[in-house]
Formats: sequence, C-alpha cells, structure tokens
Amino acid sequence: MNHRLHIRFEQLEQATNRLLDMAQALGEKAHQSPGTGQWSAAQVVQHLLVAETGIGQYISKKIQQEEGLRKTSFLTFVRSRVLRLALRLPFLRFKAPKYLAALTPETAPPLPELRTEWQRVRRQLEQTLNEFPSPLLNRDIFKHPRSGMLNIYQTLDFMVDHVLHHQKQLERITKAVK
Repeated sequence: MNHRLHIRFEQLEQATNRLLDMAQALGEKAHQSPGTGQWSAAQVVQHLLVAETGIGQYISKKIQQEEGLRKTSFLTFVRSRVLRLALRLPFLRFKAPKYLAALTPETAPPLPELRTEWQRVRRQLEQTLNEFPSPLLNRDIFKHPRSGMLNIYQTLDFMVDHVLHHQKQLERITKAVK
C-alpha cells in the first residue's frame, strides 16, 4: 500500500474504532431508537458496515475493468471537496440512498457481531489497497451516489468523513437515549 493510501486507511481505522466504542458504551441502549423513524446506534453501525461492504465490492469490480477507467478530472476534485465539506458541516443531515437504506434492516444484530463482520470487511479493504495497481491511483474507481465518480484517494477521504459524520449522529443518539 502506498504511503498516501496508508495514511487514509489508518484514519479510517481510528474513526471506525472510535465510533464502535461510542456505540458499545451505550450498552443495551445501543439498540434503542431515539425517536420515531430514527436509527439506533446499532443501526448506524450496520449502515456504515453495509456502505463499506458495497464500496469494497465496487472497487474490486472496477479494478478488473482497468482499461475503461477515466482519469480523474478537475471537476471530480471539486465535487469531492464539496462532498467532504457537506459531510463535515454539523447542521447538515442526509437521507441514506434508498437502495442503501433498504439494506439496513430495522433490527440490527448485536454490536459484537457487527464489529466482527466489520473487521472482516475492513481486512478485505486493506488487502485491496495493498494490491491496488499504481496506474489506477488517479483513475475514477468509485461512483458516489451524490457526487459521482471518485478516485481511490477521494473514496477513502469520503469513507473517513462518512464515519465522522455518523459519529456526530451517535453523539446525538447518546444524548437522547441516556
């Protein structure tokens, strides 16, 4: 794994571990919804796990289509920066894309099961990054549902920001259920 990917991967690991620890600290209340139509902490964890699983699968598939990948453009860079900013603004909230929300069941498994599954998915991502072909580093590799195509660096930046965004959500859930 090249140095730039490694730094982003480590940031993702730290953010994920912090989020999982926050959810675990809620104990039995991790499965309690703070209100009607709102996710519990466990459902947030499951949502992130489902998202990361899909991202990893998409990237693995795209790596196989090496010749068809476009070089990252300036517009891609701009869209990526706008996405990062939007995810970091504390007052902005987003609805999960319908297909992703549909994959997040109303009842989440116990947090230890989610953590174990996430570790498995994360090791697969790490292997993909370790074997990531150098010629594809600045090629569009992942299609974000709102901002469009991103290269691998931008994808990892999004993944970190996505977890950090949901950490804020877990802070709100913690206040509501305690």
